[in-house]
Amino acid sequence: MTFDFETPINRHGTDSQKWQKYAGRDVLPMWVADMDFVSPPAILEALHRRVDHGVFGYARPTDSTVTAVVQGLAQRYGWAIDPAWLVWLPGLVVGLNVTAQAFAAPGDEVLSLSPVYPPFMTAPKNSGRVSVTVPWAGRTSRWEIDWEQLEAAVTPRTKLFFLCNPHNPLARVWRRDELLRLADFCARHNLVLCSDEIHCDLILDPQLPHVPTASLGADIAARTITLMAPSKTYNVPGLGTSFAVIPDSALRAQFVRATAGIVAEVTTLGFTACEAAYSHCEPWRQALLATLRGNRDFLLEFLAREMPAIRVDAPIEATYLAWLNVSALGLPDPVAHFEQHGVGLSDGAFFGAPRGSHLRLNFGCPRSVLAEALRRMKQGLRG
Repeated sequence: MTFDFETPINRHGTDSQKWQKYAGRDVLPMWVADMDFVSPPAILEALHRRVDHGVFGYARPTDSTVTAVVQGLAQRYGWAIDPAWLVWLPGLVVGLNVTAQAFAAPGDEVLSLSPVYPPFMTAPKNSGRVSVTVPWAGRTSRWEIDWEQLEAAVTPRTKLFFLCNPHNPLARVWRRDELLRLADFCARHNLVLCSDEIHCDLILDPQLPHVPTASLGADIAARTITLMAPSKTYNVPGLGTSFAVIPDSALRAQFVRATAGIVAEVTTLGFTACEAAYSHCEPWRQALLATLRGNRDFLLEFLAREMPAIRVDAPIEATYLAWLNVSALGLPDPVAHFEQHGVGLSDGAFFGAPRGSHLRLNFGCPRSVLAEALRRMKQGLRG
């Protein structure tokens, strides 16, 4: 079966946040992390069947939905989870905020590595907790943790460590030995580990398997909250369906208490899409990965040939996001500069990078759209 990842989809005038940002302007949006691909046929068919049923009351996951998730994690990662470990959520960012409130008190500290997905830093602050970030140590081969700085950042008020696995925006896949070292770090400092694994199904390097942090052993599982969702992989973030995997019953109860009265339930259509994603969409996912690998390679080759002043400092191992080092351009506001030339990118400063140093580019789009965006960026450097 073949799938179409090349025909551009007109999202102008729709409810798309990505495209509404530049409504009325000739700007290609390459910023927020949703893809410009139609979702898998199996998901669309399942949604049509559910809509045809015609009744949309309050929803709970069916046994088949839970089984799809459990079997999906077992087949892809060899991670055997108990269905009782699942806590359903209307979004992964919700999970970050709930985790901060559940396991840290006001004034307590939540530790993460920077640059990182912005909610890692804002979720603690939303409820009076303190976000503490440790900068990565850059390397020519891959980004590395500065373990000395990480140890030095821990204080008596540090309660949580937020991990992004794979990492957004650095497109970094964690190795087993690194995760084991992080597990030891969290155990020694008695930290709860919250592992955001929303991009785990989007590994571009076939030699680098995704390792769920909580799968490393009983000790780390007992202190880990794993956050996952079908949203990034199958392009269904608008359906608001995520889940936490929490093996420890005490942690799970504490997490659920923090959701009481403030976290919305997952919708009927969200459960439907989730079940179809994990049950019937593996051929589509493999075709998507091939497309994303091709887009990544096209991007890297174009930058090296046509815009060498823009660098990608380490391999893009996962996701559909490229972390572009634009510091050599010397632009006071690179986002505004490229917007003026018809390309909308994410400002690296939102991720914790120095202002003007980095941009994030979403290459989850048809190749023709990516090529046009790069052409415009190249023209912008000439003008």
